[in-house]
Amino acid sequence: MLLEQARPDKAVCRMLAFVLISLWPALVSGQLWPFGPPNIVFVLADDYGFNDVGYHGSEILTPNLDKLAGEGVKLENYYVQPICTPTRSQLMSGRYQIHTGLQHDIIWATQPNGLPLDSPTLADKLRETGYSTHAIGKWHLGFYKEDYLPTRRGFDSYYGYLTGSEDYNTHYRCDDMHDAPGGDGVDTDERMCGYDLRDNEVPVKDQLEKYSTQVFTEKAVNLIKNHEQKKPLFLYMAYQAVHSPLEVPEDYTWNYYNIQDKNRKTYAGMVSCMDEGVGNITDALKKAGMWNNTVFVFSTDNGGEILAGGNNWPLRGWKHSLWEGGMRGVGFVHSRFIQNNGTQTKELMHVSDWLPTLVGMAGGDTNGTKPLDGYNQWEMISKGKPSPRKEILHNIDIMFPPKGDNLYPDIFDTRTRAAIRVGEYKLITGDPGNSSWIPPPSTSLYFPKTSHDAPEKNVWLFHVTSDPDEEIDLSSKHPDIVKELLQRLAYYNSTAVPPVYPKSDPNCDPKLHNGFWGPWVS
Repeated sequence: MLLEQARPDKAVCRMLAFVLISLWPALVSGQLWPFGPPNIVFVLADDYGFNDVGYHGSEILTPNLDKLAGEGVKLENYYVQPICTPTRSQLMSGRYQIHTGLQHDIIWATQPNGLPLDSPTLADKLRETGYSTHAIGKWHLGFYKEDYLPTRRGFDSYYGYLTGSEDYNTHYRCDDMHDAPGGDGVDTDERMCGYDLRDNEVPVKDQLEKYSTQVFTEKAVNLIKNHEQKKPLFLYMAYQAVHSPLEVPEDYTWNYYNIQDKNRKTYAGMVSCMDEGVGNITDALKKAGMWNNTVFVFSTDNGGEILAGGNNWPLRGWKHSLWEGGMRGVGFVHSRFIQNNGTQTKELMHVSDWLPTLVGMAGGDTNGTKPLDGYNQWEMISKGKPSPRKEILHNIDIMFPPKGDNLYPDIFDTRTRAAIRVGEYKLITGDPGNSSWIPPPSTSLYFPKTSHDAPEKNVWLFHVTSDPDEEIDLSSKHPDIVKELLQRLAYYNSTAVPPVYPKSDPNCDPKLHNGFWGPWVS
């Protein structure tokens, strides 16, 4: 009798089932979450090449990344920037680098420069939405004043290093002094050296001879284990891996006895260590009961550095270049809230899209930001809908040395280093950087392809959808399309702010700050 009284009424069950079915599209699209807003874990690899992940056919073993990508959505028409600071600035601000003054080079450790303070970061907006926000690893968005530190840019906690690269074990780096625009370049007679590792804003001195990939993974695992789940978690996991210098514990290279190239072998081990770290982080989320309510994102920050073991085959070019090998990124999203898991998309996406995508998915808004260049891509990622993005400005760098003659002076100065993707076409002007196609050194199955471009050539047009390797230049065949894309470059150039690339400040010298890189201007 008691059991019969406790049994739910059939009409009530039908009503609950109807409500659940009705709400399910909203649940999985992020408009309404069954367990509160999802945790967001964003893993950013450094200098990770297009041909360095298993699911792109690499000889490097990445079982954890392959599994996560295979169960999620692979982003196969996804673009980042050719170098570190520009990618990170666009990820955090949702704005093109021409709109933040960071369109030339990176932020060097000795320069008084940083991501402008006039717009909230991704972390700021997620914290406004109720998230607990944490950053681990590489910052590289400026630190000359305390206001530019991660803990002042929206993160509740930070553990990592502030500069662009360093020794993996000693956490020590040296940097040259850099001239202001119009100067003579780098003064290699003046070098400044110091340690770079911080727990929030306090220099860390107890991690010497501990490999950074493992240190950062351990910090992430402990953070997840101790996370107060009343608040959703945003973890920005910016690994040092797999940026140079080429260093890794020997255990991680044993599986690569078949790779004879020393740089490639060490690099492969560095990738394996990072892949293991990703597996440990996902395991920690599962043990904490957080995985089923997590959106996991993986991205590289730029193409692989050929001279430091990376590879982007079959794409042309590498890190620093405006060719596809410098900018087409490895990326995927994994979440149970994605309807089309186990797929790949070739819809157009850019690193600046993450801010509006993740903030919108989490139920936040972009009020208070400067005008964004990114688009909310959650519907594309989670449902396979068309991308709202139709073009990408890769960059316009007026400080880069000009190349060749100005072929279209009434539209845009083609001597300027610039690139834009509009629809299925990509236009490059000026000096795009090394134009080689480099097969992985561990194989003899491919032969290097050689560019036959004239030394002063400064305009290229590619139908990049059908020619992602950028082998067939169409600039002579379709001058009308060249002009259309040059007009788009001219438009963006009219919206650009002046580049900010200050001369190095000798007051940054770590020897003046207890041997550590850190803020030096009050």
